[in-house]
Amino acid sequence: MEDELIKQTWDSVLTILKGTLLATTYETWVLPLVPHSYEDNCFVLLTGQNLAIQILEKNRKEISKAFTQVCSKDVYFKVIYDENLHKQIEKDKQKARKEEEKEFIKKLENRIESRYDNLKQMQSSCNLNLKYKFDNFVVGSNNKFAYAVAKAVANDPGKQYNPLFIYGGSGLGKTHLLQAIGHDILFSKPKLKVKYIKAEEFINDMVNSIAKGIDKTGKKDNKKMNEFRDKYRNVDVLLVDDIQLIEGKARTEEEMFNTFESLHNSGRQIVFTSDRSPDKFENTPERLKTRFQMGLLADIQVPDIETRMAILKKLSEDNNIKMPNEVIEFLAGVYNKNIRELEGAFNTVSAYTSINEIPVSVEVVKKIIKYNDKRKTVTIDGIIDIVAGYYNISVEDIKSTNRAAKTAYARQIAIYLAKEMTTESLPYIGECFNRKHPTIIYSHEKVKTDIQKDIHLSQEIKELTDIIND
Repeated sequence: MEDELIKQTWDSVLTILKGTLLATTYETWVLPLVPHSYEDNCFVLLTGQNLAIQILEKNRKEISKAFTQVCSKDVYFKVIYDENLHKQIEKDKQKARKEEEKEFIKKLENRIESRYDNLKQMQSSCNLNLKYKFDNFVVGSNNKFAYAVAKAVANDPGKQYNPLFIYGGSGLGKTHLLQAIGHDILFSKPKLKVKYIKAEEFINDMVNSIAKGIDKTGKKDNKKMNEFRDKYRNVDVLLVDDIQLIEGKARTEEEMFNTFESLHNSGRQIVFTSDRSPDKFENTPERLKTRFQMGLLADIQVPDIETRMAILKKLSEDNNIKMPNEVIEFLAGVYNKNIRELEGAFNTVSAYTSINEIPVSVEVVKKIIKYNDKRKTVTIDGIIDIVAGYYNISVEDIKSTNRAAKTAYARQIAIYLAKEMTTESLPYIGECFNRKHPTIIYSHEKVKTDIQKDIHLSQEIKELTDIIND
């Protein structure tokens, strides 16, 4: 069948399905399908969404009926996942997000007559997440103090609590507060220059500046390093996330110390976040540790069950999802380590129940999250065994000094899973992998960051997690 005729046939089928399928199913899963071919009574459609095949199979009867009506005979349709189409969808989503950010900035410009050059620059260079604001931060007994001092810093930067050092475990809201400070300052004081960075970005930027400052003859040129220093010192507010990552990196620590001195001595605000307090930095020069401690330290603890329930209720309200109190209480009881895993559970439950069009109940939730009162205990040795088998390498290689790309990749994933799936301390995890404490932190943070931008890595982590939990 000619391409034009194939397209016409599919358009006719779409017209029927629009009136017979649920609007969410039609718009989310059917409308994005691309007609590919029609041969031997089989109509082939392409999708760039992994879940589409499963969901459309549940609607096979309605779709087949539409094909029969259009073609005046029974037609078998087949949906095939297409990687190129998936990449295009992701590209379109990214474009849509950029448009959303542009629209957000446009609204800000209408709200305040002042120039927003700083905000635009910050959005483009620092990836400031628009959802991290004070008004959607759930305050509880675990973070009340940190929230209050963060607000105080945002209201009057550089005047008190300078530097502010916020610390606590992974997924407790440190980044949320840090970026909320940046947003609040840009709303109320748009003329101030605000810079948000992750410590890893500072490290990479410095290394690149050093490398670019050496020509082919080995001669050094300080121009690139001067540009690097100006980038971080010619600001009014510097927000540094995960400062613990610079520990043990002498040159980076020296640059951070000098940056700190330059900003602090001129009355400009500095805020750090870390997974632990400065006194736990074992390989950091004393002069830098004392700078971290000279302002105000604010820790964030694991949220109590009331706060966790409040977070789930707010998520339900913000996403217009009805979640019974007994389900909220159940999830808050199960996911008690950090906010990130709590939000992840909420997203999983809401997506599954919405896609399958079933009401939310405790029993349904237990099946979705594969909850079992008698779940086996996850051990680090067990994780290493499974990861080694998954990547077809030996346990000895993971624990060795072997730096081959495949081995190093598997080792970092095993370390990440050990940190996420057990309650063991970082020093103990280091012993299990024959690695020092900073290496464990670096590996965990690297995988955690890469998951956000690498869909294949994210899928591998999910598969491994399911295998480990089974």
